Amino acid sequence: MAQVFNNIGLIGKPNHQGAAITLAKLHTFLTALGYQVYVESRVAEPIVSEEFSASLVEIGRNCDLAIVVGGDGNMLGAARVLARFDIAVIGVNRGNLGFLTDLDPDNFERELEQVLAGKFSEEKRFLLEVEIYRHEKLKSSNTAVNEAVLHANKVAHMIEFEAFIDREFVFSQKSDGLIVSTPTGSTAYSLSGGGPILNPKLNAISLVPMFPHTLTSRPLVVDANSEVKLVLSPANDVDLQVSCDSHVVLAVLAGDEIVIKRSEQQLRLVHPSKYSYYNVLRQKLNWGSRLY
Repeated sequence: MAQVFNNIGLIGKPNHQGAAITLAKLHTFLTALGYQVYVESRVAEPIVSEEFSASLVEIGRNCDLAIVVGGDGNMLGAARVLARFDIAVIGVNRGNLGFLTDLDPDNFERELEQVLAGKFSEEKRFLLEVEIYRHEKLKSSNTAVNEAVLHANKVAHMIEFEAFIDREFVFSQKSDGLIVSTPTGSTAYSLSGGGPILNPKLNAISLVPMFPHTLTSRPLVVDANSEVKLVLSPANDVDLQVSCDSHVVLAVLAGDEIVIKRSEQQLRLVHPSKYSYYNVLRQKLNWGSRLY
């Protein structure tokens, strides 16, 4: 049978003993099967020589499959880079919840061998594109897999802004901020803020207020093809930020405009063939099992 994948990249959690052990096991396992394996440069030593050490961009360009060892945070960091390339991505869970990392670090061999044989399910997860405008000029931009969060850089400090969807005014709000989430991010920070869980197949994004100063503010779900614009009130007297996946921080000022929309980039996420999204929810969120 012809190989589904040829070159495989390993991406890890730096300075994590468990992840280092799993990376070494994966490298041994994959090279024994005849695959060309590249290891992310931050975790390559002492697994491979410099010749087979690669950056995330080089893994995206040269590999067919990337295996991310770590938690969801590591997956998010890698995904924002790898989404630019047509590369399949799968995760080995060395974190806590692991909504995005399917494989068991201690018993990955059987399921991974099935994936390598072409027995897997695949889905596309869209990203958000975040742009900051000041006096109608683009000042900064980035992407997010989970969510873009408008907030003050001080804890529990209320801010004021207006929200527009497709240029139509929707609401003004005084709150600690706003979470704009993808379906992927609906089980992350958005969930903690009382937002809805969105099936990853939905082409939708949610707007979740953070501690709004009114009991009538509720999460809002809109089509992902909509353009969300947040206009910051000039009256805001505190430094403001937009966080992308809690990894990248974009500074904003009172009066700035934040435009959030679906990115053209998509993450090619692969799962073992027995993967079930609802089973993951039951396990991670401790939902009840079948009664009979």
